[in-house]
This record gives sequence, C-alpha cells and structure tokens, in this order.
Amino acid sequence: MHEAETTRSGSWTDRAAYWGIAALSSAVLLFLLWLIYLKPETINPPEWSNALPAASATFNSLSAICVVCAVLAIRRGYKSAHISLVLTALLFSILFLSTYILHHAYHGDTKFNGSGLLRILYFFVLGTHIPLSMVILPLIMTTMFFALTGRFKRHRRLARITFPAWLYVSVTGVLIFLLLSANK
Repeated sequence: MHEAETTRSGSWTDRAAYWGIAALSSAVLLFLLWLIYLKPETINPPEWSNALPAASATFNSLSAICVVCAVLAIRRGYKSAHISLVLTALLFSILFLSTYILHHAYHGDTKFNGSGLLRILYFFVLGTHIPLSMVILPLIMTTMFFALTGRFKRHRRLARITFPAWLYVSVTGVLIFLLLSANK
C-alpha cells in the first residue's frame, strides 16, 4: 500500500527525478566522450598522473567487493550493513570516475598494443564494458532513488539488473587496466 501511495502522490517528483537522472547521466557521458576522443592531449602531463590508472583499478576493485558484500548482507537480512556497503561502493565508484577523468584529461585515450588472442580478448572485454558503463550510472541512480523513496519492490526488481551490471563494469574495468598494463 505504501508503494502505491508514494507513486500516486510523488508522480511530479518521480518525473523530476527521472529527468534529473537522465540529464546528469547524459552530461557525464557527453563529457567523457569529449574528454577521451576530442580533447587534445596535454603536452607535458605531471608525473603523478601516471599513477591514476592503478588508482582507478583499485577503486573499481573496492567497489566490486563492496557491491558483492552489499548483496550478501541484504540476503542475510543485514539492512544497515547493506546500506553502508552500497554507499561505500558508490563512494569508490565516484573516486574511480574522478581518477579516470583526471587521467584522461592528461593522457587522452590509451591505445592497446597487444596482438593475437590477447588483442581479441581485450577488444571483446572493452566492447562489452563500454556499453554497460554508459548505462550503469542511470541504473545505479534509479535503483537508489527507489530505495530512498521507500519503493523497495521496485528497488529489488531493478537491483537484480543493476548489481550484475555494476559488478561486471567494475571487474572488467580492472581487467582492461591489467591488459593495458601488460602490453605497454
């Protein structure tokens, strides 16, 4: 009953939230496309910026661990642990995105130099990672919106899609870093 009441009374708020999620997600996506593919590379990037890909991979790893632990926590009925772990995963994802943006601001797109089966693996992983990374932000924000507005049935339903997508994007992000690092 609570969910139906919230949906009816919050329809204007819902539309505003959905438009906000779509606008923010689109702005981030367009900014990243510009940053990676259109912005000229910095001539002399600072030395510390070379550590950013490893930091990004670390934050992705920590986000993946937190997301898995959050799902395990809620399955065991630990609601407050679930909330803390999801928020921590979100923080690590924000830190990932920050280091990712900084790295690409200084270095542009990173080329893969490997060959053979490794090259096929790299481009397969990249080809699945990129589309999912474009939709994960609105998925996460919408899933969290449902939780914050008390619509736990919708939250659970969408979380069943968000969780594996978030985990896949985080894990393949680390794999991409490892493949790029191994072929410099």
